[in-house]
Amino acid sequence: MHKPIVTSLALAGILALTGCATQTGSQPAAKPDVPQAAAATQGEANLFIVFKEDLGRYYIFGDPELYRIYLETDEVALTRAFIGEGPEGTSLIFGMTKDDAKHGGPTSAERLYKGEVKPTGPFYGEALKDGRYYVFFTWQDMADYLKHGEVPLTYTEIGVGPKGETVVYALNKETAKKGRPEAAIKRFHALHPKQDAPK
Repeated sequence: MHKPIVTSLALAGILALTGCATQTGSQPAAKPDVPQAAAATQGEANLFIVFKEDLGRYYIFGDPELYRIYLETDEVALTRAFIGEGPEGTSLIFGMTKDDAKHGGPTSAERLYKGEVKPTGPFYGEALKDGRYYVFFTWQDMADYLKHGEVPLTYTEIGVGPKGETVVYALNKETAKKGRPEAAIKRFHALHPKQDAPK
């Protein structure tokens, strides 16, 4: 297995570091205010993936705030990168918080994505692919999606994403019996406030 590449992205450009997760002389992009409701619940495991298959990259986050910053800026200040180690030779880019960087990795998202750990409590995850959000509220449903690329049972809302995207909520035999996944819908909209249409 190849050694990961740890990088830090400054606003002025990109500086690649090997074997070190910290950078001197620059600061990561400032974090925008995040609504309190968007924060992870106590003890909840998170996994957020943005598939950029045109670039051959998967951007993967375990921190909701870091994920939102990436969605808003298309940048992530600190990363651990595994070049060509994803499905079909894609690169895996794991976003890192400052605390992650102090330890150098692996991040919680990395360990979860690679199957080194499994959540034992609450879980919430998202995948953004081909202009659609896929929302998961059990780890097994998301793990199955990552393995097979499909979601057999879903509840879908068209045009409700922050920029009018379709949002697909993954269900399974048990959760489908409960109907509309209210808690997951509430959580998604707390994490992604609707953006005003341009004037």
